[in-house]
Amino acid sequence: MTFSRAFSFLAFAFLAFIMTPALAALPEPMQLNLQPAASTVMEHIHDFHDFILYIIFGIAIFVLLLMIYVVLRFNEKANPVPSKTSHNVPLEIIWTIIPVLILVVIAVPSFRLLYYESRFENPDLTIKATGYQWYWGYDYPDHGGINFMSYMIKDAEIDPTKGQHRLLSTDNPVVVPINKVVRFQITAADVLHAFAVPAFGIKMDAVPGRLNETWVKITKPGTYYGQCSELCGTGHAFMPIEIKAVTEEEFAAWVAEKGGTMPSAAPAVTQVTAPDSPATPAAAEGTAPPAVTAPETPAATAPAASAPTSGESAETPAEAPAQTN
Repeated sequence: MTFSRAFSFLAFAFLAFIMTPALAALPEPMQLNLQPAASTVMEHIHDFHDFILYIIFGIAIFVLLLMIYVVLRFNEKANPVPSKTSHNVPLEIIWTIIPVLILVVIAVPSFRLLYYESRFENPDLTIKATGYQWYWGYDYPDHGGINFMSYMIKDAEIDPTKGQHRLLSTDNPVVVPINKVVRFQITAADVLHAFAVPAFGIKMDAVPGRLNETWVKITKPGTYYGQCSELCGTGHAFMPIEIKAVTEEEFAAWVAEKGGTMPSAAPAVTQVTAPDSPATPAAAEGTAPPAVTAPETPAATAPAASAPTSGESAETPAEAPAQTN
């Protein structure tokens, strides 16, 4: 009976694992796997998770087979006279070297993933998230200074027909465009908080007086949820994060609705004029310098000579520089 119950539990767990909804943007009942990846960072986390899972299964199967072998080979009936060996140098070297090699194999992709998560591409927009007790404030410094507070919708006001979810939906969700690098600057105004969105693979502490940064590039439109992941008081469970990923056109319409402005596609080019040539002695004496004209062909008439100044001869050609003592 015990074996039957154990088998039924394992079968149920396996079915729940493979039947996890593929497009979940929030936690699902009986969910065993990670949330589906909605960003490039989370896609890398999924790959690393699956890689580690193969190693874990291999180790677990090896240990299980080794235990079965020991039970069958060295039980009292099969081995009535036990060995009194206390040391086996080759075996000790093997069980030391192999775990080290396994850790090295794990460490290389782990460090690569950590570097990818921390490096910064050129961000297309910046959002500053500030944690308060117990809600979030958001600023869009690149879009005309849009800023707003985001509060959890109370249970009595939840409307399932609008796709709202208890403890997750907010009255002012964050809106971001897909396929754009979004930089999140995260801080807090009172106590420690943590900004975490599982579908994006981001989790960053919000510390008063400190500005932490992370980034995300969302690949799929939809609504994604997160929560504060640092104990911050009695309302810790009631400060969710709701992010809507939309197309670039929908994002521009949302910015206009909020009274903001879209940044220009390219920075304005500053017109730089060439510096004036050094003033001639004639100009220093109060006479305007001769006008600069385009070069003319030899067949064209010679340029008119400038008016003579005091101390100069009228027969001096215009092309000759003024002489000074």
